[in-house]
Amino acid sequence: MRRRRGRPGLVGTMARTAVVAGTASAVVGASANQRQAVAQQQAAAQQHAIEAAVAASLAEQAPASAPLAAPAPATPGAGGGGDLLAELSKLADLKAAGVLTDDEFTAAKAKLLA
Repeated sequence: MRRRRGRPGLVGTMARTAVVAGTASAVVGASANQRQAVAQQQAAAQQHAIEAAVAASLAEQAPASAPLAAPAPATPGAGGGGDLLAELSKLADLKAAGVLTDDEFTAAKAKLLA
């Protein structure tokens, strides 16, 4: 059988085109995946920075709100039942507003009821 010299035939050209197209597709896909991974890492870093800023802000606000919480349990009524209920409702309002934590609320309530 005679071998053909010169240009490749139709099948050879199609095979070469398929290899080039497949390689290009793989490179583009890998590049897109890499860009997506970098974007996800940047988003995670931004989210972490936001959470850290919020935590720092809350930590700065907590000492400022602690003096507001201290006078409420320190002023129990003169022994009247209405005053005790008023103080308890003030404590509940402070807890609902986020000024008091659960532990602070429980301690203040125990102090009032004692």
